[in-house]
Amino acid sequence: MYATALTGLGTEIEYADGTRTALEAGRWFAPIPGDEAMLARCRGLTLDIGSGPGRLTAELARRGVPALGIDITPQAVRLTRRAGGVALLGDVFGDLPWSGRWSSALLADGNIGIGGHPHALLRRVRQLLRPGGEVVVELAGPATASRVDRVRLRRPEVVGDWFGWAVVSVSDIARLARTGGLTTVEHHHEHGRWFARLRRPARPAPRPRAVRETPRPRAVRDRKVGRDAS
Repeated sequence: MYATALTGLGTEIEYADGTRTALEAGRWFAPIPGDEAMLARCRGLTLDIGSGPGRLTAELARRGVPALGIDITPQAVRLTRRAGGVALLGDVFGDLPWSGRWSSALLADGNIGIGGHPHALLRRVRQLLRPGGEVVVELAGPATASRVDRVRLRRPEVVGDWFGWAVVSVSDIARLARTGGLTTVEHHHEHGRWFARLRRPARPAPRPRAVRETPRPRAVRDRKVGRDAS
């Protein structure tokens, strides 16, 4: 169903309560105002998680930033490659190259919602980042309540399976980041979109060795024993 949406055919998101909204996949093919807030913060080897048709992956490549897009849909991978980006068919929770060595990661266009478990997703991203690496996350605004929805994709003649999708408010990201082992570096707001930059802490400094008490000279111990005996 998602692959069909990327072809431009009309697809809707249906919620468990019966509400339906259009899946506006067409907007992911061209630059969106506010993209620069994410692109400018990607430094070094960058993983674009849920890259879709690859507008961000391809733009990073044009800027000379080594980037890899991953998506679970072959159509998305083909579109990313056609746009000039490097892409791989894969799941963020599966085996991925250079695990623990990525300098930056992107969770754009609400992809913090992948799987409906943002805690688990951030913990997984932490595993993929190198120590000191950062993830740029697009979030809902502060007036939006964080939640997990049960949704499915549908067209008039086809209905997909139900799956979980999370919405995370910028007001809640600091708490979620901590549960995922990440620290919040900054929040930013641009063109009506909200973002946060989260960092995997560098390796902790080694614990100091326990300091042993300096033994007293034997003569001092003997004098103390003599006093106690008297």
